[in-house]
Amino acid sequence: MKAFAATELYFNEAADHLQLPQWLRVLLLAPKREVQVQVPLEMDDGSIQTFVGYRVQHDNSRGPMKGGLRYHPSVDLDEVRALASLMTWKTAVVDLPYGGAKGGIAVDPKKLSRKELERLTRSFVDQIHDIIGPDTDIPAPDMGTGFAEMAWIRNQWEKYHGFNPAVITGKPVEEYGAKGREEATGRGVGIMATKLLKRIGRKPENCRVAIQGFGNVGSHAAKYLHESAFVVIAVSDVSGAYYNPEGLNIPDMLRHSLNNRGSLEGYQGAQKLPADDLLLLDCDLLVPAALGGVITEENVSKIKAKLIIEGANGPIWPEADKVLNDRRIMVLPDILANAGGVTVSYFEWVQNRQHYRWSLDRVRQELDHTLSEAFEQVWQESIKSQVSLRTAAFMLAIRRVHRATELAGFANS
Repeated sequence: MKAFAATELYFNEAADHLQLPQWLRVLLLAPKREVQVQVPLEMDDGSIQTFVGYRVQHDNSRGPMKGGLRYHPSVDLDEVRALASLMTWKTAVVDLPYGGAKGGIAVDPKKLSRKELERLTRSFVDQIHDIIGPDTDIPAPDMGTGFAEMAWIRNQWEKYHGFNPAVITGKPVEEYGAKGREEATGRGVGIMATKLLKRIGRKPENCRVAIQGFGNVGSHAAKYLHESAFVVIAVSDVSGAYYNPEGLNIPDMLRHSLNNRGSLEGYQGAQKLPADDLLLLDCDLLVPAALGGVITEENVSKIKAKLIIEGANGPIWPEADKVLNDRRIMVLPDILANAGGVTVSYFEWVQNRQHYRWSLDRVRQELDHTLSEAFEQVWQESIKSQVSLRTAAFMLAIRRVHRATELAGFANS
């Protein structure tokens, strides 16, 4: 199943409960704009290569569009379209005044030098600068991009439009970025895990956690959960899975990763397993926080976790999601579970517009408040409508986008 088809399936399941007519579903699902551009790049050896870049702007009924930019070989229009749609529902479910967008370039950033990455990024901005801006569409980091790319994008965009750091979020703190932005998505996953356990009457110290991925999201989620007394028994990255049934020494693993260029390769403080084995471990909480589509029809029957929190975007295919629902394995969906990143991006945008910087404590407090309120609303919707947390989250989001579209007038949609 294609990524956008999966998003559409979840949307329609929620729309059925809301009894939305077909014409309205088409209106809310269809992207406002899809842009595909050719991005020329002069390589360090003087040769020229051309890459394909995308920006899909899905919906702006609730405010400027918001969404990340990813650099990855698998980036294509279908994937970007699906992620742009997810951003619309994600910003709506946590009640941020944004719509959804997404973008990226089909490239492996690991194969480019730093100078090549900078030239590629600036060339991409040259192609799309007129369709992004602080009041229209605000990009942010995603897979394969970080604060360096965001600083280059801001600098290149300002050459055309003048000083306005609110054009992009995820910037370095020294370049008008927000404190706590880097940790935000992983910290949000941890906040959601704490809220979920409280709701089902479980204690963190009795909850064994396995986290797939030890990048930005997974590492910060592991840190938060470890500090909150959860027993993190396994984490993984491309080098493999690292397992200790008694609980991993997460601070030690973070130090190893920091000193090893972000990799866990060579870590000796745990049993090493094949990376894919992590998903199938006997645990209480599974956090897929790496790539999408990792839980499928083929492996879902082997999942032993009682709870799943989607740290990544779309880690569970719909066919597998149905099996998990039938098995009564509770899934906290991506549009709520990993919304910490876009929430703190919103805080960064607000600070840029106000020309005023918040403290880290304030960022964390506001993040906890925003995500906790959204979790409670989704939980109550799930109970009231007797649906899964995923369907409840989509229902809440669709209702808000529908209302904003209706208030603006369908003739102007």
